[in-house]
Amino acid sequence: MQTKQTVNEGLKRAYTITITAAELSAKIEAEIKKIAPQVKMPGFRPGKVPANLVKKMHGEQLHAQTLNDMIRESVDQLTKDEELRPAMQPAVSLGEDYEEGKDAEITVELEVLPVVEAPSVEGLKLEKLLVPAAEEQITEAIEGIAGQNKSYKDAAKTKKAAEGDQLIIDFVGKLDGVEFEGGKAEDAPLVIGSGAFIPGFEEQLTGSKTGDEKTITVTFPEEYQAENLAGKEATFDITVKQVKVETETKIDDEFATNLGLDSLDKLKEIMKGQLEQQTAGLTRTQMKRQLLDQLAEGHDFEVPAGMVEAEFEQIWAQLQQEAAKEEDPEAALKQIEDEKDDYKSIAERRVRLGLLLSEIGQANNVEVSSQEMATLIQQAAQQYREEDRERFQQYIQSDPMAAAQLRAPLYEDKVVDFLFDKAEITEREVTAEELQAAIEADDDAETEKAKAAPKKAATKKAPAKKAAAKKAAPKKDGAEAKPAAKKAPAKKAPAKKPAAKTTAAKKAPAKKPAAKKAPAKKTDDAA
Repeated sequence: MQTKQTVNEGLKRAYTITITAAELSAKIEAEIKKIAPQVKMPGFRPGKVPANLVKKMHGEQLHAQTLNDMIRESVDQLTKDEELRPAMQPAVSLGEDYEEGKDAEITVELEVLPVVEAPSVEGLKLEKLLVPAAEEQITEAIEGIAGQNKSYKDAAKTKKAAEGDQLIIDFVGKLDGVEFEGGKAEDAPLVIGSGAFIPGFEEQLTGSKTGDEKTITVTFPEEYQAENLAGKEATFDITVKQVKVETETKIDDEFATNLGLDSLDKLKEIMKGQLEQQTAGLTRTQMKRQLLDQLAEGHDFEVPAGMVEAEFEQIWAQLQQEAAKEEDPEAALKQIEDEKDDYKSIAERRVRLGLLLSEIGQANNVEVSSQEMATLIQQAAQQYREEDRERFQQYIQSDPMAAAQLRAPLYEDKVVDFLFDKAEITEREVTAEELQAAIEADDDAETEKAKAAPKKAATKKAPAKKAAAKKAAPKKDGAEAKPAAKKAPAKKAPAKKPAAKTTAAKKAPAKKPAAKKAPAKKTDDAA
């Protein structure tokens, strides 16, 4: 096997690898000897089929498989011998004029990671914008909880049920006079006007009193889940066992105790934390942008064009999706088209910043543990159907680049956290509007920085790893570091399991949707 370098320009490399016909033939013969004992053929005892017949039967398949194996091994050996750090998967092609029995000439083209000098992590100064929860926000949130936990008391027997009143009822549903499965319930609570039952059900109980018995007629919606009931007219024999009226929910220690807490103060404390957590992500984003600005200063180096193009394609695809949702899609698409060069600059800046973070991580021994990686794989696998999860896990474990793409968002987060710990951080309280305005101001500022950044060749050692970052937003956000590994599927939150209802209820629990099939090629998400 012979190797020759044909291109060495900037970050671009190209090689030709020649696998001689003799080398390939010898490997095929070795494979034949290896499988011959397992081959079965009529007229021959097991393991006694002549090698020439094995070759005649399986030669074409063996030749293709062996050639593929030798190409893969030769590219791996090339990468090792030349100490190459591919930015993306090398492009490998077999000469078009190749024929069995001739030497195989392989072309390998790739871009290598640039040589990047790790920025200093000393002297970083960041401002943390905090949005404290206002007292009125806390009160409003608790009142919302109270509204979801309404209490009722028995009304006088002469009370006619009205909007907002609760009825305790027994009912039996019938189709053509015959009870149907799931159409019966006892002591079922129903709030007039809640819309919890199928259309027409609650309305016909308005004005009912405790002890009333009546039969109502309703029609199930055409899209009702139970096919035997969808669009059908049914009757319900109903007994109103009690009419109840809403009581005022007093927000005090007893209310908090009923929720399982020690006191109202504890409830307020919890709600305050939850409200402030809602803005914690924006606070982190704004801090991260400051951090990346400081890291980017004075670090201009050439980045792999393939990584930039892949990153731009990801940004561009999302921008087009967002534009298509606007009131005037054509105008929105034209606007982003006019700013296309800006987004290309942003893609380049993100790749460069990602490489800087990667170098910092390596220089400071930031790692993703095997346990953390196992958790990542398990979480990512949950988006697939159960029968596809094992195949996905095997794919990640067998493909180093796919594993690196999955690891990248967490790796970058850990590097950023490391730098936050190193930085001198001052805190300032702002309103939610002020925090949002600060982030939006960064959008425009970072775009200008991305456009103005010069491109220079690097001379230092390139990192072995790269970090990915957040998914491109429709805004011109040039602050986030993001080398161009494709996006990995984000874990979806599972749908909440609906409470059990009878068939008189408006909606039956939805069928569990089929999980998406595992794609042949995975993509990585940014953090």
